[in-house]
Amino acid sequence: MFLLIILVVVIFGLLAFTWLQTRRVERLYPPSGEFIDVGGYRLHCMHVPAPDSADLPAIVFLHGASGNLLDQVTPFRKRLQGRAELLFIDRPGHGWSQRGPADNNYPDGQARAIAELMNRKQISSALVVGHSFGGIIAANMALETPDKVDGLLLLSSASHPWPGGIDWHYRLAANPLFGLVFSWLLVMPAGLLRIDKVVRCVFSPNAYPPHYVRQTAAALVLRPHTFRYNARDVANLYAHVVAVSPGYGQIDKPTVIITGDTDEIVSPDIHSSALAQAIGGAELMRLRGVGHKPDYAATDLCISALDKLVGNPQDLDAMARHLEGQLAGDNEPSNAPAGGKPANTAAGQIPVMPSDPI
Repeated sequence: MFLLIILVVVIFGLLAFTWLQTRRVERLYPPSGEFIDVGGYRLHCMHVPAPDSADLPAIVFLHGASGNLLDQVTPFRKRLQGRAELLFIDRPGHGWSQRGPADNNYPDGQARAIAELMNRKQISSALVVGHSFGGIIAANMALETPDKVDGLLLLSSASHPWPGGIDWHYRLAANPLFGLVFSWLLVMPAGLLRIDKVVRCVFSPNAYPPHYVRQTAAALVLRPHTFRYNARDVANLYAHVVAVSPGYGQIDKPTVIITGDTDEIVSPDIHSSALAQAIGGAELMRLRGVGHKPDYAATDLCISALDKLVGNPQDLDAMARHLEGQLAGDNEPSNAPAGGKPANTAAGQIPVMPSDPI
């Protein structure tokens, strides 16, 4: 009886801790944009209008797993504001966006939701930038709603089946019953303890931006409902890419793919290289000494790639070699790979913790 009382106290203590921390996180990181109804549910986005002097078409940014729109706002907004109309989106169920219908459990459903958001914002078409999990959604937009896509910039994108499946944490969190218990009792305390270390691993071997966790409101993913939506995304990803990847050859949009050769999260060989071979005319930039975050480690190169997608002459190869030389002395070897796994092993291609971004 005494042990049962202790167990009940611990459970209620963890529930209270998660509830209080969820409220605290939401107060610290309130919505930064606007809410748009896209057919019975609302997506949260940050819309930056274009001036008359804009020299690029509209650009839509799609964040990876465990993220939110601030992950892409941080590197890109200041550098591109004034050059194009910008739309940064919390994908369905992430950040401050509602999840919406069951279709949004899959990348093609999210792709259609984002296309509808573009319609509501009167953006007829755009360059689409997708990082990691956002890349598979960008590719689905080119397949599902090609008229909305002017070109693709895919950054360390997940795209193809990988050996090894996903970690048990994702399956557990996505489970209707056990996932609810796991997300409410363990995720918040464990996540708050590990979040800084995990994000450093995601940036490895590149320099970790100061204040990244705060600037990008990364802790929003630790809220129970967001965490479970994120886990469901990842749990459904493998079957989706098995079904969709044979059709990448149908994509006929200008495409640049940028990946790091030391990416410990999404294999450059299994994903980016294979994707470049599948999409006709796609240009692959494989950066030596870059990890999973080329959006931060190679921001200027990414922006030059956007210029190239619209026909502005750019020597991306020369820029890449120059960047590699700069990064060679600016890495942080103390940022260990996630879980200590060796580079580019099959088992190391999907994060070891459910809170790891991809």
